[in-house]
Amino acid sequence: MSMFRSGFAAVVGRPNVGKSTLVNAMVGTKVSIVSPRPNTTRSQVRGVLNRPDAQVVFVDTPGLHKPRTALGERMNESASSSLDDVDVVVAMVEATGAVGPGDRMVLAQSARRVRAMARAADLGRELAAGDPEGQGTPTLLVVVNKIDRVGGDGVLTHLTAVSDVIGAIDLDDGQAPVPVEYFPVSAVTGQGVEALIDAVVERMPEGPRYYPEGMVTDVAEAFWVADLVREELLHRVQDELPHSIACRVTEWEWPRVRCEILVERDSQKGIVIGKGGATLKEVGTAVRKQMPPGAYLELFVRVEKRWQQRDDALDRLGL
Repeated sequence: MSMFRSGFAAVVGRPNVGKSTLVNAMVGTKVSIVSPRPNTTRSQVRGVLNRPDAQVVFVDTPGLHKPRTALGERMNESASSSLDDVDVVVAMVEATGAVGPGDRMVLAQSARRVRAMARAADLGRELAAGDPEGQGTPTLLVVVNKIDRVGGDGVLTHLTAVSDVIGAIDLDDGQAPVPVEYFPVSAVTGQGVEALIDAVVERMPEGPRYYPEGMVTDVAEAFWVADLVREELLHRVQDELPHSIACRVTEWEWPRVRCEILVERDSQKGIVIGKGGATLKEVGTAVRKQMPPGAYLELFVRVEKRWQQRDDALDRLGL
């Protein structure tokens, strides 16, 4: 009887490198909202890949960045904590720019986590007096995304630069750098994604299904609808506004759903509503198309001053 593999894989990276798009591509359906705006993902989202011989739970995470608000600090904490208790770490960078300080931070955190996983695996093997069924030394999987935007030489140059950065990471243990495997991919076109999935599955331990076979995410419906509203708004509002928008479902009496949109200033309220309510109407129409037939979605806009800086507001929003 063949082994069934299962486990968790964290996908980490700085903002806007394409983590959510990649998780959606690997799961095969939309489980995370996406937009061109940085920090679209604000909390961990789990997408479940089901195969006859394996189940992988991909953990999509907020982008690691230099926080300027209490919300930013919580997002960083969420992303960092996602590395705990996972079986595989997937660190993402993009091929379209230089390897910057944010990428270096992501790669360093990921490498240190993989080293800790290796130590734990070594200890487990010692306690078990041998591990003939083991999965070998934990390996850091590094994804270079957006290869569809650069030529072959550009991809090679970027892979070399990332390799140099990883080789220079000081793990404070005097040992060689962690084992690394590189995957050039395009999350948008799907190029290279299957090879990455296969590599993740191969590194999963033997285990049970954590979720029912037909389940693709553990995100609650109310949270999902609120995120869909925010996604549609992010595609329509001005550059300075996205970080000031939060959405939450306040009533769910199917088929009637009430979603509240929070902004921080009165001037932002008018932008969200649009001339004659046009923006809000467009958003409502777009979201309803992604909900089950018969849904009645009500959208309301409210000013909640400085909500990004207030712990009480963040707690109410579940952030």
